[in-house]
Amino acid sequence: MTRPDHFTIDGREIGPSQPPYIIAELSANHNGSLETAIKLISEAKRAGADAVKMQTYRADTITLNVNRPEFRIKGGLWDGKSLHELYEEAHTPWDWHKPLFEHARSLGITIFSSPFDFTAVDLLESLGAPAYKIASFEAIDLPLIRYVASKGKPMIISTGMANEAEIQEAIDAARGAGCTQLALLRCVSGYPAPSHEYNLRTIPDMQARFNTLVGLSDHTLENITAVTSVAVGACIIEKHFTLDRQGGGPDDSFSLEPADLEALCKDTKTAWKALGAVDYGCKASERANVQFRRSLYFVKSLAVGETITADAVKSVRPGYGLAPKHLPEVIGRKVKVAVQYGDPASLDQLM
Repeated sequence: MTRPDHFTIDGREIGPSQPPYIIAELSANHNGSLETAIKLISEAKRAGADAVKMQTYRADTITLNVNRPEFRIKGGLWDGKSLHELYEEAHTPWDWHKPLFEHARSLGITIFSSPFDFTAVDLLESLGAPAYKIASFEAIDLPLIRYVASKGKPMIISTGMANEAEIQEAIDAARGAGCTQLALLRCVSGYPAPSHEYNLRTIPDMQARFNTLVGLSDHTLENITAVTSVAVGACIIEKHFTLDRQGGGPDDSFSLEPADLEALCKDTKTAWKALGAVDYGCKASERANVQFRRSLYFVKSLAVGETITADAVKSVRPGYGLAPKHLPEVIGRKVKVAVQYGDPASLDQLM
């Protein structure tokens, strides 16, 4: 089986023949304000993102309100909070989804979401979501993957923490339930994540091993990792997006601000264009510089029939004469036309 060349979300073709597909992940960065969520979508559009992505869950659909040690976070950004407290603070209210979908569509930017249970999928289906993203922590939830796949939409699965066997199980579940457009995202599920842990050389291996398109879910604090990933084949880039990294929300501190997102959109497209194709020919920007190449010029005036001696011709700039590689076949030949000091050498002049 050959690796799929592309798939399409909301009319946008995604694959190696297209610029990277940039997803602005809104996550919890609305910080409890519908107005902020709306502004995030507007800013993502202005920055040049292809899509904005939400997360669709409620605290009671993603965890339990239980006061036991394993339900309490130890260390990191959310130290001391219970899972229920974190997700109650971070979730996007379900009654916001419709106005956010409508706002995105009015701007012409694609919007979809990561569902975390069957009821979230049902809500997103009612809104006409054009695609689905499976979050890294849910990549092992095969029943959820199968349910999403049954909707017949493109699916993106993030692979943070998943090993090779788990990734294959997720793929098999998706394809077995009817998903025909599937992509994986290389991901490190640290918040933030250090760039050296991304091991971007894994991306082309994933493409070959799993027969899918592959992108990057990037949790680093800068854009270097994301831009670099384009050079090894990433065709989707997802980054968390906020209005203010100092906003105090649960995800703000490791998210891109608008200027950073704009730079990401610009720089990843530049990287993709720079890849181009295999081409050894002279480029348009080089043509004017032919004068700075070396070539053979006469440095002695010669009459018709005279022999060209070693001191009569020289390799110099500009590049309008014979290439210097022809010097051995020029020396010792006779000229059939008179040449002057400073004339470019050509084969037509030689007997």
